[in-house]
Amino acid sequence: MNRSSVFCATLFLSMSVFAQSAGDVDITAEPHHHQVLQNEYVRVFQVEVPPHQATLLHRHSHDYVYVTLGDCQLENDVAGKPPVMLKLKDGQTNFTPGNFAHLVKVPVDVPFRNITVELLQDEKNRDVPESRWDQGRGLDILSNGTQDVLFIKDDVRVSDVQLQPGAMLPKHRHPGPQLLVAITDLELRTSPVGQTSTPIEMKAGEVKWIPAGPAHTLMNLGKKNARAITLEFRK
Repeated sequence: MNRSSVFCATLFLSMSVFAQSAGDVDITAEPHHHQVLQNEYVRVFQVEVPPHQATLLHRHSHDYVYVTLGDCQLENDVAGKPPVMLKLKDGQTNFTPGNFAHLVKVPVDVPFRNITVELLQDEKNRDVPESRWDQGRGLDILSNGTQDVLFIKDDVRVSDVQLQPGAMLPKHRHPGPQLLVAITDLELRTSPVGQTSTPIEMKAGEVKWIPAGPAHTLMNLGKKNARAITLEFRK
């Protein structure tokens, strides 16, 4: 092989490696995203990016909800757009439409942690009206607690539930299964009508999939305030 051929082959190889490194990876291949749950409704990732580190450029093919764990500051670099600096609060929950690639940089001494919940039925549910739900967005003041419906997207109702010690969420029924994301440590008791009460114990940052069931109450048995984000789905 002559020098010209060697040069061309080397240049082609270098360009191929550059193209691969410059491309995005699927979220499942991004090492800071750890998949912890998947079913027909969701794919759930625990995300943690240490201080002064960054994720790979990765693609979100589905709409998703993210729940921030701890106050943090980050730089969000969406492919094709200028970088954006974000300051997020513990428990802050947002909806993001999918079909884009980005990377996250942490420029401070505090790690970035969240729960990312991909909505796998987003395509068929994007045009479903919010009016299908009996309770839309708004804050419900309870006795020693609150239930705040943050938003309804892709036919999923997302709420922020906070209960003081001993407080109870009154009897209610979910139209389908739900995902529970613990913002604080949780020591709860759910009491379904006609069934035995069941404890729910979770550490902050853990998630739990709860199948559809009968009407029930929910009580905080712990000695500290309990806070969780719920994502409710239809059957």
